[in-house]
This record gives sequence, C-alpha cells and structure tokens, in this order.
Amino acid sequence: MTEPLDALVPGGLSAVRLRLLVAYDGTDFCGWARQPGLRSVQGSLEAAMVTVLRVESVRAVCAGRTDAGVHARGQVVHVDVPAASWDDVAPVALRRLNGLLDADVRVVSIEPAAAGFDARWSALRRHYRYQVSDGVGDPLRRTTCALHGELLDVDLMNEASTMLLGEHDFAAFCREREGTSSVRTLQRFDWVRDDDGVVTAHVTADAFCHSMVRSLVGALLPVGDGRRGIGWPAELLAARVRDAAVTVAPARGLVLQAVDYPDDASLAEQARVARRWRGAPQDNPVTRGCE
Repeated sequence: MTEPLDALVPGGLSAVRLRLLVAYDGTDFCGWARQPGLRSVQGSLEAAMVTVLRVESVRAVCAGRTDAGVHARGQVVHVDVPAASWDDVAPVALRRLNGLLDADVRVVSIEPAAAGFDARWSALRRHYRYQVSDGVGDPLRRTTCALHGELLDVDLMNEASTMLLGEHDFAAFCREREGTSSVRTLQRFDWVRDDDGVVTAHVTADAFCHSMVRSLVGALLPVGDGRRGIGWPAELLAARVRDAAVTVAPARGLVLQAVDYPDDASLAEQARVARRWRGAPQDNPVTRGCE
C-alpha cells in the first residue's frame, strides 16, 4: 500500500500525491493551462488520469506553465488522487495513460512523491532551451526553431547575455502580473551553434516570469544580427520597464528541458520559502515566483 498524504481528496478519501515527468510537443496545444473549448496539456493529462484512476476529477499542477506552442521534455507535475485508486492501477498506470494520450504528449514516469513535494513551489530552478535557425533557415525545423532571416554572431550574443546574469528585477522582460515579483536569479544564459548550424540558447533561473525567456531571446537576436549594440539588453534590464522595441521570440523555439529540486528532506522547506514571498515583491530578498 502507498502511504497517504495527511490530507483528503473530494469524497473524504485518503490521498496520495503522485509525481509525473511529462514531455510534449506544444505545436497543437493552447499551452499547459486548461482553457474552455481549447486543447491543453493539462486538460489532456487530467482527462486521461480520470479514466485510468476511475475518479470524478483530478487537478494537475506543473512546475512551469508553458504558453501555446512551447514544448517540454522535462515538465514535472503533481496530482493528488485517492490512495486506493492509485493502489489498484499502479503497476499499469504508465502504460494505460500513454495508451489514452495522443502521440504529442507522453508521461515519462509516474510514482508516489516524497513527503512535502510540490511540483511548482518545491522547485529550485528551471532549465530552458531556445533554438534558432538563422540565415536561409531550415523548413524542416519550423515547429522546433524560430526562423531568423539574418545570420547571428554567437560571440556577440554571449557577451551581451553575460551582463544579465545574477539576481535582478527582470520587469523589462516580463509581462506584468499584479501581486507578483519580477525579481529573479538568472543563473545561466549562453549561446552555441551546433554542427547542424542551429543556434541554441541555454537559459536557467530559479524561476521565470511570464514570457521572460522569449523576451530575453527577443532582446538578444538584434544584438546577434548587428542591429543593436552589446550593451542594449543590459540597458533594458536597468530601466525595469517593458520596451516596445523588444519582440517576444516565437513560442516554437522554446523547450522546458528540466526542473531541479532539493533533496527529499528539504522539499517542504523550499516550498515554504517560495510561497512566503509571493505577496511581498518589494521585500523579497530571495524571489520567488513560480514559473
């Protein structure tokens, strides 16, 4: 038997929290979040789990809510379900879920979560990848790469990206959401051109504001093609206001690669710290949003 949570699901039943690793091609989804009348990753996953677990409803919580067209290879999700329902299907749950889901979304793994785990709030950092096919572009990469008509200088982009690392108010690169902080710690932002000619950005932070990665990429592309100077993205950062000159890069180039968590003993404390500062952005020394 699984060990239930110290909580109940609807109906007064003991619950178990499940941890899922999910991958998806976001091309034909409206994004992660459920939206009326639209196909979402969350809605597809929840519908499959309702069928497999034979429950009335479930709510899937993810580590990073992705927009329409954004992909994921390492999305982490938690779901609270009746312990008895999980015990009945545990050995075959993975196979049955993937049998119900369309081919553009896969559950890579599913298991009971450690005590204190929260897919969103327990996360330490998120890792994203953004790919660009520059110059003439490769039409076969049109769903996984942004197509950029000018050739990019990766060295210039790396020089400019380095100036953005560290803890800052990234308001210039976020869509404003009332009551949330735009302070984040950008831990990695670098570019490389692979053997196939694709230019890839690797971006890691403790958390990301809405549209932050795509806005950062959008500010670096004109540096790479020579339209802006190396210091321009840092000037935008210092101004702390959104600039209409920054174009949000297309969703199709973005992939949520992985999410890092502390050891099991620290999961609950990490979630507590993350939640603590949610409503006090001006007093927040450690950030911490949740995308």
